[in-house]
Amino acid sequence: MGISVSPIAGLDPAINDLRMRAARLVNGAILPYEDELWRAPREAEISDDERARRRRASRARREEIRAAVAEAGLWAPHLPTEYGGAGLDFLSLAYLYEILAYAVGGPTLFGIAAPNSGNASVLAKYGTEEQKRKWLVPLVAGELESGFSMTEPEHAGSDPRSITTEAVRDGDHWVINGHKWFTSNGVDADFFIVMCRAVDPSGDHGPSGRMAQFIVPADTPGVNIVRGIGVFASPTSDHCEIRYEDVRVPLENLLGRVGEGHQAAQDRLGAGRVYHCMNAVGQMWRAFDLMVERAVVREVHGGLLKDKQFVQGFIADSYLDLQSARLMTIDAADKVAAGNPQARTAISAIKVFVPNAFHRVVDRAIQVWGGAGVSNDLPLAQMYLSARVLRLADGPDEVHRILIAKNVVHHYESGGTWDFGA
Repeated sequence: MGISVSPIAGLDPAINDLRMRAARLVNGAILPYEDELWRAPREAEISDDERARRRRASRARREEIRAAVAEAGLWAPHLPTEYGGAGLDFLSLAYLYEILAYAVGGPTLFGIAAPNSGNASVLAKYGTEEQKRKWLVPLVAGELESGFSMTEPEHAGSDPRSITTEAVRDGDHWVINGHKWFTSNGVDADFFIVMCRAVDPSGDHGPSGRMAQFIVPADTPGVNIVRGIGVFASPTSDHCEIRYEDVRVPLENLLGRVGEGHQAAQDRLGAGRVYHCMNAVGQMWRAFDLMVERAVVREVHGGLLKDKQFVQGFIADSYLDLQSARLMTIDAADKVAAGNPQARTAISAIKVFVPNAFHRVVDRAIQVWGGAGVSNDLPLAQMYLSARVLRLADGPDEVHRILIAKNVVHHYESGGTWDFGA
């Protein structure tokens, strides 16, 4: 089975058309080939020649799908058309992402692979024309890979202002020194966007500098990748620990202006939180379908799972979680698109609620599938890990809960009451 999508009454016809086109591609071009695309090349007990053959077949299939996506006008939908994207607005993207995420690796086949997609958005907004030509255009075309290097092991990731990695101006260069980890896509990146404190000895930025982002080619001397950090018992990953030791980059590698680094990160993370949540909704949808499909055919202890009250509870509770998460996320996207001042609170609300709901739905689906649920034969195990990570990524639950409370209390202290219809 595939994702079931019908036009939504009252929704902009263009967005409904977008949803239907995306669903046709997901159902026809991606879901039938998930094993070939993602799992088969990783099989361990096959010969080297067979593994190489499967990798070639997988690569060819991905290129075929990407060509179909481009022909449908949906490649890199988050980017302006002048840089090779589809130029979709924020609300359209929110509705699109839930459909793409239904398929394993679906977003990557539409040119929305983190951190490349976020880096591309930052380059499009803050980059010079030369930076866009040199880094953005080939990144969108798939000719380059990028990494995002912000989090530091010595400081709380939830407080980006605590970053101590420094970029000190030295003539016509910036010299970067610092220690980062969980730098996404660190293994394959051709360049990194690195968050630093920029210190200009001749300027007025103060002794601690001001936040700035720099484009750092991965082969620059002094970029030392320590390791790919193992996650959830996996021995390694593409999230890397990196030491930047006297890394020299030319002045033109400053992305935007000194002092804009924090805002650039918030621009990236704010939109990213909505997209993360809509991706989670798409995966919840898939997990829900898998759970119910299993329940209606699996016989156990003299009857079908669907007739067991425990499983009926799983189905009902998952329906509630999925519908609530989806509607909250769409509402947040609508507020962002409309410039509603309550958008920030809505984003924090979904960032807390949706990953937890995602975790619950996948957990129930695993329980219904039993041993198969934790195997690599199904995508549920990876979803489970993704849901747990999402409670930390882009700000832990606790930080967002505090922000929600502060915003609401401040609104009441200012003489208002909260308008849930706004």
